[in-house]
Amino acid sequence: MGIKSRLKKGHRLSVPGVFDPFSALVCENQNFDTLYMSGCGVSATLLGLPDAGFVSFSQMNDRLRSIAQVTTSSIIADGDTGFGGLANVEQTVVGYEQSGADAIQLEDQEFPKRCGHTRNRSVISKTEMVEKIRVAKESRASDDFLIIARTDSLGIEGIDNACRRGNDYIEAGADILFIEAPENESQLERICNRFDSIPLVANMVQGGVTPILSDKCLFEMGFSIILHPTYLLGAVYGAISNAARNLKAASPEKVADLGTLNSLLGFDRIWELDERLPQKK
Repeated sequence: MGIKSRLKKGHRLSVPGVFDPFSALVCENQNFDTLYMSGCGVSATLLGLPDAGFVSFSQMNDRLRSIAQVTTSSIIADGDTGFGGLANVEQTVVGYEQSGADAIQLEDQEFPKRCGHTRNRSVISKTEMVEKIRVAKESRASDDFLIIARTDSLGIEGIDNACRRGNDYIEAGADILFIEAPENESQLERICNRFDSIPLVANMVQGGVTPILSDKCLFEMGFSIILHPTYLLGAVYGAISNAARNLKAASPEKVADLGTLNSLLGFDRIWELDERLPQKK
């Protein structure tokens, strides 16, 4: 069942941020049916750079395709600003849909973008973003491919203007609304009270601007999709740092062994195919 069908049936989605095929496999193995390809995660793991507009459309699309090839989970893919103007938005939507995404997130930041919970962000005009959403809607091959419109204007223009942008983005054809970086619970509640006829996204970023609330609390407020874009990346950093420290100290702890990794990655199927052929003597 795709994201559109789940939302229509009233499902609420808690979505981990993944950044490569391995993290996607791990999450699918834990029964997550929807994944979020995080631009921050891809930038960190592919380039070792911050989420500041360094990753190109081609790099993101290649990473999306590699994730989609190993998982049956639905994928929400971070499309940043659409990687440029209207022609770039068209290319991004077409490419992401063909590569296996079920939804694309497009934001109204100026390029080069910045992580939505950091300083020095700026936004394009409302008129320009409306046209990006219209082009995105026109470019998709199926209505089942969802357009998530994100505004980063709250911290720049205030909650009222952010909500006005949200209204215009919905009228332009967005399927889901994402008002980034609310600063307190009151603003989160205000967003839900203002928009009660379209699915809403909340973004839980450890160390970010928005207070960390439980999925249950956010669902009760009225949010339909809760993103956890950096949670796994932070966990990976902690685990690798700890393991490297122990290894350096010549006191490595027990970790997942080769058999566990081979099972996750599907080596059983490789062996099964190998054994269909006569063994060499």
